[in-house]
Amino acid sequence: MEHTTPPLFRTGLTPLARLMIFALISTVLLIADARFNYLTPLRQVAGVIIYPLQRIAAAPAAMGARIADFFVTHAALRRDNLQLSSKNLELAMAAQRTAALQEENTRLRGLLGVRVHVGVPSVAAEILYAARDPFSRKVMIDRGQQGGIEAGRPVADHVGIIGQVTRVYPWLSEVTLITDKGQLVPVLNVRTGLRAVLAGTGDDGRLELRFIPLTADFQVGDRLVTSGIDGSYPPGLPVAEVTQVERNTAYLFAGITCKPLAGPSTGTQVLVLGPQPGLPERPQDKPAEPAPKKKKGKT
Repeated sequence: MEHTTPPLFRTGLTPLARLMIFALISTVLLIADARFNYLTPLRQVAGVIIYPLQRIAAAPAAMGARIADFFVTHAALRRDNLQLSSKNLELAMAAQRTAALQEENTRLRGLLGVRVHVGVPSVAAEILYAARDPFSRKVMIDRGQQGGIEAGRPVADHVGIIGQVTRVYPWLSEVTLITDKGQLVPVLNVRTGLRAVLAGTGDDGRLELRFIPLTADFQVGDRLVTSGIDGSYPPGLPVAEVTQVERNTAYLFAGITCKPLAGPSTGTQVLVLGPQPGLPERPQDKPAEPAPKKKKGKT
């Protein structure tokens, strides 16, 4: 049986021959590309063909990076939002405190002006709370007998008269507001000089002038100040403003409604005014002497 040599195309080239051929081809391509730039169009075509494959291959990594960046950015935004909200709240509270301090400073300056205008000794106090009785208009202040407070002393704020001390405790005092029912304040009409008596009605923000003749010159907008005629309230302190005047000939007196200029709603700092200098003391009321008994005549 004869053996023949296998054909060349079936056995192929040897590995060394293949290495030499591919090395020669590579060298030729390198020289052609480096010297003559023959492979630039081929490289561009290959880049266009390979680009979609590169994008597809890089898509999972890019998507993962974007998802991670989304969560990181979301967490950072939430953290920044919380920080900004907290900072905004702090700034708002600081602004409110500043506004409150400015208002308190204005009221204190007004109290100093009242003290200088009145020219009587006074004690600064602060309103603590309203009285428990819902049918009365009373407040409690943080000064009492230990602070030199006496019953009957008028109380004013930076606007004007708000009431009168009616009860004194060791460290607290009760102030009856001028709006309390039955509280009376002698006043003077600044425009006309007419004197009158201003009475509380028991309603906040409402006062009335009593026993005013129909022909008396009172108009809406007239300002009423203390007349000082009773010796308790210093003269010239603002009290109220006329808001309504009704003259009905069916009645003997005019119906005049006023609104108080001062009150606890305008501030918490007040002045308890002392006695007016130069006023003589009130005379003591003498007890009435018993009537002499009539002797019974003899029958």
